[in-house]
Parts: sequence; structure tokens; C-alpha cells
Amino acid sequence: MSNSSSFVRRTFSRMRGNTRRAAILYAGRRDRPVHNRDPLPPGQRPQDILAVLLLTVGIAVVAFDVPTYPWLRSLPGEYRAAFRAFTDFGKSDWILWSSGLTCLGLLALDAGKYAFRLRMAVGALFTYATFIFYSVAATGLIAIAFKWSLGRARPKLYEEVGPVRFDFLAFDGTYTSFPSGHSTTIAALATALAFIFPAYRWLIIVAAFWIAFSRVMVGAHYPSDVIAGTLLGMAFTFFTVRAMARRRIGFHLNDAGKIVPNMSARSAKACLRAVWQVARGQRGAARIHLDGSRSQAAERTGV
Repeated sequence: MSNSSSFVRRTFSRMRGNTRRAAILYAGRRDRPVHNRDPLPPGQRPQDILAVLLLTVGIAVVAFDVPTYPWLRSLPGEYRAAFRAFTDFGKSDWILWSSGLTCLGLLALDAGKYAFRLRMAVGALFTYATFIFYSVAATGLIAIAFKWSLGRARPKLYEEVGPVRFDFLAFDGTYTSFPSGHSTTIAALATALAFIFPAYRWLIIVAAFWIAFSRVMVGAHYPSDVIAGTLLGMAFTFFTVRAMARRRIGFHLNDAGKIVPNMSARSAKACLRAVWQVARGQRGAARIHLDGSRSQAAERTGV
């Protein structure tokens, strides 16, 4: 019993220490190159994104929201069933649980004793998992605030109140249609993943589109709800990743001002190879000192 309680205390102590060191490291980052402080180009400024939001949502309300519900009712039931099969991928719980537990697990590691490539893998995974958790959680809270404040009637009330009924501060679940929370979540996740894995950007975007569109197909939201949620998730995550890139936290701005991950594809493959070799027992996990000996911590634990 004493051994287990001692282990728990050491683990929590290590987590506190790692959290404190990470906070100091991230807080100490300042804008690096001069071009990082250049103003945002047209199309990426907050006022431009707000203009796009007002334009697209307005067009969707006028042109798409009214005919959508009758059109859905005319479709065979198999369409709705097919989209129900994957629409819940837009829920935030599985994303928050997986990324949050990943962060906690990495904080509990004594990563200082690991070899260079393993330390690099731990640092990158922690940074990107934290980025995903923050983006999804923050956008989700913003979407909830809008949903319960604006009080737009859901499509199932179409025949009773129509497509543009708003009951501000109604605090009724049937009046929480705008914006779509699922679309906000999946847009935040997809934007984060698109920056982390730029080579798979278009695949991520297409998959996210169908998950967001499924909210219309299952009759849970109007098109304008989905568009608003998507723009909210994308815009917030974009400004988050740009703030990180200006401080070289997980990302950086190249000479052209483009946001790219700090870890190149070559380094990522080397890190994955090292993790795979350690998992298969083909190499040790401990870092090697200049004299060729393993770390003392590793010798004490027998790694």
C-alpha cells in the first residue's frame, strides 16, 4: 500500500513539475522574426472573416434554409440512416477525452531520461495534443454561449415556427440550433489536423465537410447553422495556430509567411521509427551520455 501511494505521489509531483516547466517555456516565447509581426494579409483579418460569416450565413438563411427541410423529407430514409452512422464523429467528448488523457499521460513521464528522438516525440505529441484540446474546448464553449443566447429553433420545429424563429435566452434545448456545435467541433479539429499534417490537408478537409454536412442530412441543423459553426471553428483555430507560430510553439512562419510545423516530415519519421524500435525491444529508451553510459535514472529502473 505504501509503495503504491509513494508511486502516486511521485507521479503527481512529476506532473506538477512538468506542467510548471512547460508553462515557463511557453510563456518565455516571444515573437521571433520581424515578419512574424507583419499585419495579417487581406482575407485573414478578423473583420474579413466576419464579413465572410455575415455573407455566407445570410445567403444560406435566404436561399437554403427554407427549402432544406421539405427536401430532406422527400429523400428516402436510407439517406438519413447513412449519415447518422458517422455524424457523431462531430461530438467533442471523444476528442477532449483522447487529447486530454494524452496530455496527462505525457506529463506523468520522466521524459528527461529518454533518448533524443523519444524526447522530441514526447514534446511534439504533448504540444499538438494540447493544441487540439484547447481549440476544441474553447470553440465548443463559444458555440454553447451563442446557441443558448440566440435561441434559434431547430429544424424539427419547422412546421410550427418556420426556419428563422429566434427566442433569445430561451434556455430550451429545441431552441439551440445556431450555430451547430458538431460543425464547430469538427471544423476546429480538422483545421488543427490540417496544420499538423499539411500533406493530408485536403483529405482532412473533405472528411470534415461530410461530417459537418451530415448535421443537415439528419435534420439536426439548417445549412446556415453548419456554415456558422464551421467558420467559427476554423477562424478560432487559425488564430490560435498563428499565435503559436509567432512564438515557435509547435509551428513557425517560414520566409513566405506560411504556417508550417516545427517538426519536418523527415524528423517525424525518425521519431516514429525510434518509438517503434523501443516498443519492439530493438533499442533502449534511455538517453546516452557523452561517455557512452546510460542515464543513472535508467540504470536505477533497469531500462
